[in-house]
Amino acid sequence: MNPTMEYESELSVSGVRYIAGIDEVGRGPLAGPVVAAAVVLPADFSVTGVNDSKKLTAKKRESLFSAISQQSLAYGIGIVDNYTIDEINILEATKKAMKAAVEAANKRLMETAGSQIGHLLIDAITLKDVNIPQTGIIKGDERSVSIAAASIIAKVTRDMMMCEFHKIYPDYGFDKNKGYGTKGHFENISKYGICEIHRKSFLRRRFGDAY
Repeated sequence: MNPTMEYESELSVSGVRYIAGIDEVGRGPLAGPVVAAAVVLPADFSVTGVNDSKKLTAKKRESLFSAISQQSLAYGIGIVDNYTIDEINILEATKKAMKAAVEAANKRLMETAGSQIGHLLIDAITLKDVNIPQTGIIKGDERSVSIAAASIIAKVTRDMMMCEFHKIYPDYGFDKNKGYGTKGHFENISKYGICEIHRKSFLRRRFGDAY
């Protein structure tokens, strides 16, 4: 299944002008932030190859990141760090990141188009405290081009952050594993302990009260 503009087109026909796709990356890793993006695409968006970021190579994602950021009417990014994830849990942190992404995209859209987002298309989640009409779509990054575009923006942003963290904490292979629980990552935690960007609430599931 490849994402289409079906949802966006139906909303446009009903009179909605600015539609934002929203997705997140980083709910599962042991380290690093959760990152969300909100992307408002034009009706004539013409970039080919946009798909669920997990189905694309890193090189393809980076190419699409550039094209999406250039062609989008607006986009915003929300980042919630590991400390907040430990404090409020990953689901609430994901929603917080999505809300921040929407606010950032809305601000940029107001600056460029003098208008606000009219509808949100979100991958599987509903943002109850955001006063914008919205549609939660299961596997939305496989069905909506706007959500797929958001997944690419979020994925490339987070991967770049993890590569920068690798320079600070080189013992964990963050440039390769991006914080996910690979065998090598667990081995390095056992060897070196944890660093400041590890999610303690996640590590307790494997190491118990040690963290």
